[in-house]
Amino acid sequence: MQTEISRKNWILIWVLGLAGQLCWNVENAWFSTFVYNKIAPDPSIISWMVGLSAVVTTFCTFFIGTWSDRVGRRKPFVSIGYIFWGIFTIVFGLGEFIPKTPLTLAATFVVLADAVMSFFGSFGYDAGFSIWTTDISSERNRGRLGGALAVMPVIATIFGTIVSSMIIDKFDYLPFFVMMGGMVILFGIVSLFFMKDAPDLKPRRDEPTYLKQVLRVFNWRTVRENRELFWVFIVMLVYFIGFNVYFSYITIYFVNYLGYSYTISGALQGGALVVASFMTIPTAKLIDKGLLARVILIALIANSIGLLCIAFSNSTIVFLSIGMFLAGCGYILTLQTLTAWMKNLYPEDQRGQFEGIKQVFYVALPMIFGPMIAAPVINTWGKQMLINNVSGMVPGPSLFLVSAAVTALAILPLFMANRLHRHRIALSELPKNV
Repeated sequence: MQTEISRKNWILIWVLGLAGQLCWNVENAWFSTFVYNKIAPDPSIISWMVGLSAVVTTFCTFFIGTWSDRVGRRKPFVSIGYIFWGIFTIVFGLGEFIPKTPLTLAATFVVLADAVMSFFGSFGYDAGFSIWTTDISSERNRGRLGGALAVMPVIATIFGTIVSSMIIDKFDYLPFFVMMGGMVILFGIVSLFFMKDAPDLKPRRDEPTYLKQVLRVFNWRTVRENRELFWVFIVMLVYFIGFNVYFSYITIYFVNYLGYSYTISGALQGGALVVASFMTIPTAKLIDKGLLARVILIALIANSIGLLCIAFSNSTIVFLSIGMFLAGCGYILTLQTLTAWMKNLYPEDQRGQFEGIKQVFYVALPMIFGPMIAAPVINTWGKQMLINNVSGMVPGPSLFLVSAAVTALAILPLFMANRLHRHRIALSELPKNV
């Protein structure tokens, strides 16, 4: 097992990680607003788009992750995945030119294009890059690694809310998608020449066939042997359901409900997140000391209070900024801590498979249930508005109230995960002859 991360690998972690997170941010933050402004202001299209891409992402990570375990390679999956990920980011933007009558045609195109893009994103990032970072790290440095991986989506969000807003305001959506897709293609090519697999990575052919190796994880004994890990997964599940209740709609809320431009909306979201990202530095030390549950508990409280501030701000800049800062801190610290916690618990011979199982709790179920909760909230308590001369429902403050309530529920499984964590640490500290 690797004990130290080389300088070259740290550079690759940041380059490939940021490129991937920037592309995920394009999907999470801008595909929804693209649909509202170029296709139709219909939250059901977004629900289908988000839900299908979540399922595709999860199955891809699981099956491709198992494949990468079996062949003992990560690099080819990163390179191929990133290149096609960029291509289909550009393809998605072509949905603007699909006829809107009948609406089903354009809606189907963007839903399927997003699903294909998500497949290759998961192929390269989740089933390749993310597992590679586990291969080259150890429990001694995963606090720092988790901090880096948690800051990347924040940097991507800051870029996505400030720079992306300015690009879209000036050039519109398709040139923006071409720029971002081209960047991911470029770094996919870079990985072909500079990335290397961990030297101790070996093919894991624990079963005679690929299918049997896939089915190996669907065994109650696997859950029983990894109880702490699965409780951590449940914490992640509840938290990200709450996160996905509002995240796909936050820019729509700022722009269409509060009336800000994309640029001002981006500054509101990004400015607070810049400050919040600095919290990962002291948090890494707490994580490496094993104070995992304490960090997450503080993060969940901050996150819920932040969402309440956004809901009750009544467009007051100060309260919006405080709310975004607290919600940003909650997101960053929760993701940082969960990332380190999970990577410490992954079985060494099933890292790819467990990265796929993680996607069920991190992506698939949250991105299905989050928008499913959001759609009726928007349709019931949102505001009816005309967008491009089409009537539709725009999310209101109630969306953030519901999200805060769901987020707070993550405290319940956190207690069980912490109990198992403390038991495991106590056993590890017993004398070897006991």
